[in-house]
Amino acid sequence: HNYVLIFLEDCGMYFPEVKNHPDKYLQRCPESVKKWLKQLKSAGKILLLITSSHSDYCRLLCEHVLGNDFEEYFDILITNALKPGFFSHTPNQRPFRTLENDEEQEALLSLDKPGWYSQGNAIQLYDLLKKMTGKLDPKVVYFGDSMHSDIFPARHYSNWETVFILEELLGDKGTVPAKAESEPLEKKGKYEGDQLKVPYFVSKQWGSFFMDRLPGLENAEETLVHTWSCKCISTYSTIAIPSLEEIADLPLDYRFTRFSSNSSATAGYYPSPPRALLPNEDSVTMK
Repeated sequence: HNYVLIFLEDCGMYFPEVKNHPDKYLQRCPESVKKWLKQLKSAGKILLLITSSHSDYCRLLCEHVLGNDFEEYFDILITNALKPGFFSHTPNQRPFRTLENDEEQEALLSLDKPGWYSQGNAIQLYDLLKKMTGKLDPKVVYFGDSMHSDIFPARHYSNWETVFILEELLGDKGTVPAKAESEPLEKKGKYEGDQLKVPYFVSKQWGSFFMDRLPGLENAEETLVHTWSCKCISTYSTIAIPSLEEIADLPLDYRFTRFSSNSSATAGYYPSPPRALLPNEDSVTMK
């Protein structure tokens, strides 16, 4: 009852509440990120928006977050993508469909031009990117905040480069010292505002997102091991960042250090690894 998927009918509690009070639930995109998106497009990059949300809900969010001109930021918009199936299903299983007044139309045999589509699959999308770029193997860099729906399937099925937007990295910034409160706003770090005080602290119940402490047998000392989530990050992500705002001011040709089998397990965290993974912490073993 709370989350009725028919957006237009104003059923349930979720959609009507977000429609009527978007400012209460949505944060507007920082100007630095909007500028970054425009710079990417001006540099000849093809920008895509791929979301499992339906087109009407996507429009509500994007108009509030990016502005009424949000469509101009992207070359291709794909809604109701039904990730992670978007990456794993074939064109026959999950064809693209056009939209008219947010209603899905008949299935398309192929994807021939940029635009706004519904459902679909990564195979036909990649064929379109080949046509648009004139390259046999165009490189795709995919940003996502879900290991299950974004990062793992994009890397595993499509072999795309993946940037994991990982909120848990925000909690590693620590608390704001009392003396910092008297400093001018422009001298404070990006993540020292009131909005990040409580939600991102390390859980007192569950501990670190990145490390587990295993009790030793008898009198043996406890052992620190990487969590399963931490191992997935270094396996399926190219890099991991706390937010888009963290990289928006960097030059477009900035070279990031990547996660790879030849580097340390912390190499791909930008701007810095979680403190729990740093060498000056207790010794760490993989499990």
